[in-house]
Amino acid sequence: MEGLKVSDANLVVYVHPSKSNKVPQAVLRELSSLLFRFNESFDGVVLAYDVQIQDKIAKILPGFHPYLGVKLKAKLLLFAPKPNMHLEGKVVKLTERSIHVIVLGFSSAIITGEDIREDFNHKIKHGDELFASRSQKRHVIKVGTMIRFLVKSFDEERLHISGSLLPANTGSIRWLARHLEDFSVSDRSTRKRSESEGELNSGGWSKGYG
Repeated sequence: MEGLKVSDANLVVYVHPSKSNKVPQAVLRELSSLLFRFNESFDGVVLAYDVQIQDKIAKILPGFHPYLGVKLKAKLLLFAPKPNMHLEGKVVKLTERSIHVIVLGFSSAIITGEDIREDFNHKIKHGDELFASRSQKRHVIKVGTMIRFLVKSFDEERLHISGSLLPANTGSIRWLARHLEDFSVSDRSTRKRSESEGELNSGGWSKGYG
């Protein structure tokens, strides 16, 4: 899935002297406070980290309230969605005019009616709301469906995404996995056939004469 990246970072974590006998635990506690929040320095939401402490001995920093400065080298897994990226998420709610999605279990997304392509028709079947494709009857989106959608915008403070299902390569991931490859093969075959006919008509192929 797009929107995920790994970043190398050199950090300094400040630990109170009272925690000097438990520096690793104090460092991990400080790093945990970064999780699932957008960080401007890293330009993304920190999802996980892998840390190595550079200095075995922490240094006391000067100041009215001295702290221990611990240098770290970290690999950070970041969630950084940008416009026109494709994300995947689970549908948690449907209405006639919107589809609500959860991405990676924590970030909410909404796809409003104007961003749902006309091919999808809202229906109520056995009491459940769903969107069904008019042209591909088996392409259905309902609560619990994993979908791929296009990012329009990302609210960094609320971790909220505005998405779109207008492109043809968006929708139910299961349906796309089964059918997009077929479309690609068909498109390639048509393109090759057109190229072959063009070469034949332009003299690119040798013609045999009796």
